[in-house]
Amino acid sequence: QVQLVESGGGLVQAGGSLRLSCAASGRTFSNFAMGWFRQAPVKEREFVAAISWSGGSTDYADSVKGRFTISRDNAKNTVYLQMNSLKPEDTAVYYCAADPSKAYGSRRAAEYLYWGQGTQVTVSS
Repeated sequence: QVQLVESGGGLVQAGGSLRLSCAASGRTFSNFAMGWFRQAPVKEREFVAAISWSGGSTDYADSVKGRFTISRDNAKNTVYLQMNSLKPEDTAVYYCAADPSKAYGSRRAAEYLYWGQGTQVTVSS
């Protein structure tokens, strides 16, 4: 079993920055591919970013590429999402997810086995 706890969400003005953290416990974190997803009201959950178990490979949705950066610190069992140049359309609940079966993170939510409870990000215009 793996527990994931997100933090770092909040209210920010457009153009601002936030850094989300996701702390993992319960199993060997360094063996997991990790991903960030988000879900806005009345919308489906969508892929944001993913990172391989080693941190050497990353993937981003086109909508956040160049503005968001995913990273991980395996010594701290934590994955991060640095979000810069935030836009009102980035407003959503952000979730981190863990996939213990693959080395590289997927864009498909269904492939992730463990999920955090989510953290709200609100970007005002």
